[in-house]
Amino acid sequence: MADADLLIQEVSAYLKPKDVSHIREVIEFSRVAHQGQMRHSGDPYITHPIAVARILTPLHIDVQAIVAALLHDVVEDTDVTLEEVAAKFGKPVADLVDGLSKLDKIKFETREDAQAENFRKMLLAMARDVRVILIKLADRLHNMRTLGAMSREKSERIARETMEIYAPIANRLGLNEIFHELQDLSFKHLHPNRYSVLSRALKVARGNRREIVSKILETITRRLGEHHIHAEVHGREKNIYSIYHKMQAKSLAFAEVLDIYGFRVLVEDVDACYIALGALHGLYKPIPGKFKDYIAIPKVNGYQSLHTTLFGPFGTPIEIQIRTQEMHRIAEAGVASHWLYKSGHSTTNELHQKTHQWLQELLESLGQSSNSSEFLEHLKVDLFPDEVYVFTPKGKIMSLPRGATAVDFAYSVHTEVGNRCIAVKVNHELVPLRTELRSGDRVEVITAPNARPNPAWLSYVATSKARGHIRHFLRTMQSGESAQLGERLLNQALHSLGVKPQEIDQAHWNKLLRETGAKSREEILADIGLGRRLNLVVARQLASIGESVPDLPATPVITIQGTEGMTVQFAKCCNPIPGDPVIGIIKRNQGLVIHTHDCPTLRRGHGSGEQWLDVMWDSNISRTFDVSIKLIVANQRGVLAKVAAAIAEAESNISNVNFASEGEYTALHFTLEVNNRLHLASVMRSLRKIPEVIRIIRVKQIG
Repeated sequence: MADADLLIQEVSAYLKPKDVSHIREVIEFSRVAHQGQMRHSGDPYITHPIAVARILTPLHIDVQAIVAALLHDVVEDTDVTLEEVAAKFGKPVADLVDGLSKLDKIKFETREDAQAENFRKMLLAMARDVRVILIKLADRLHNMRTLGAMSREKSERIARETMEIYAPIANRLGLNEIFHELQDLSFKHLHPNRYSVLSRALKVARGNRREIVSKILETITRRLGEHHIHAEVHGREKNIYSIYHKMQAKSLAFAEVLDIYGFRVLVEDVDACYIALGALHGLYKPIPGKFKDYIAIPKVNGYQSLHTTLFGPFGTPIEIQIRTQEMHRIAEAGVASHWLYKSGHSTTNELHQKTHQWLQELLESLGQSSNSSEFLEHLKVDLFPDEVYVFTPKGKIMSLPRGATAVDFAYSVHTEVGNRCIAVKVNHELVPLRTELRSGDRVEVITAPNARPNPAWLSYVATSKARGHIRHFLRTMQSGESAQLGERLLNQALHSLGVKPQEIDQAHWNKLLRETGAKSREEILADIGLGRRLNLVVARQLASIGESVPDLPATPVITIQGTEGMTVQFAKCCNPIPGDPVIGIIKRNQGLVIHTHDCPTLRRGHGSGEQWLDVMWDSNISRTFDVSIKLIVANQRGVLAKVAAAIAEAESNISNVNFASEGEYTALHFTLEVNNRLHLASVMRSLRKIPEVIRIIRVKQIG
């Protein structure tokens, strides 16, 4: 029990004697509970909870968390119940243990479902008490240290999960050392050969560069002393994974990664940070574009430092971090600095507020997920480590992941701002919503009360909050619109069977719900609208009619109004507009897709499970439709202006234009907004009056 003695020695350094005595009792309780259990490595199981507790002691974490670390597996792996833990060690400890226990009693269809639900439970517990994730990260770190005893397949799966989820969480919480060790251990098990080669190369480089490093260290210390700056200067070595990541990102060989070593300068206050920076820039020339001020604008995990890269002796780049002792404590301990240094410092309080806000937003966005794969996708997206810092019109700094767009910004301000967003100004200029934001941008969102999210936004948003709210809104809207379309399709099918829709009462619906297992009438109607159920099959079930269908008058035609929303789509292969002869196809999960009768896609046949419907345009359609035309015009001055004027006079709007020169002629491609086929004919008549126009073609196939 040497490890147990070391744990007692470590907690004795900062806990009260009665707490240390209590921990002795807990070690014995856990040892008895796990009696006879062995780890894959062959060690007694008790070595694991003790090791987890020891990982937490440098954080000076409180006695409840140490006790929970020692008991974190007893409910899951032994006969001890959560009620026993609560009775013997208190409810706070039991709550921590419960947050750490997997959902083993529930059977999930797939490993992904189980993984997603375990993460969801862990994050909920973490939002209530951040100590849950500190213990979980220590648990994962010790498991990673002993992963060699597992099979290759299992070790790779655990390593990938650690790299994608746990290491980013440690980084997001500012637990620097745990983050880097989790990265290195994951890399070691995912790419053992690469890890081995890099590890050996690093040892060789360490020996070769030792003399240079000590010389630089001495020079830096002397220069700071000349400027009367009291500082601690330490050499630091990059972890293996960060070296590998840099080699991958910049396509470098190991020999080309010169900044393996860096230096950390710890000073007394913020003013001294900037004075030290000036002194060191006078010693070695700074490399342009390699300076970052994380003191003025801290990272989202509370990290603060000045970062600069200098041209050192022999042209070797030197990375230097300059920070105060307080900043260093937060950089090493992150959210755990609350326990490590109970100073009541405003920075640690702000860090805890930011962490709590992040967790609440994360859980809110994850709550919008409809399935486990979507949940895990949202979680991984939100843990993306790189940030950009942008400003609101009032000067507030907001942090977003690198690659975030104006839409992400809108949702980070407020869900309703995102849902009603129609345009955005970046640095006082209107830009497309898909514009990626850069640090320092000033962003202003323009909203409209009747606006709503566009499905196309999902192709370029970068945050889980934006993605989750867009999907939730679209699902809600689509469900309502699908149910409306489904009711029209069902009524059509009932008419074809000689049944009046008003004859179907609630008893018919209740019988159908029992037989199908559907939750509600709206669910069945939405499924019909989305092509998941056939309207004729549901009509037969409701009317209690067998397979034979009587000879009846032709099925009523579905009328298209153009305002049905997402469940009625106009095929891009033929771009139908009112006045075109059309036909409808019900496609699974898409709803009703409208094609022209002469669409080339229809001539090639249709897929299995698709239902063809007779449709017609409503006589009162008020919206406009996009249509593409191609003009061949003579290359003469002012011809484009004449064409644009003719389109405007015909009361049409140009939504897109591009052109290609073909010798003496130019091909102009326009996307116009028209009311119907008659309106398009009027536009084309106006264009034919222009002498320079040689030919006009309506282009139906545009993508």
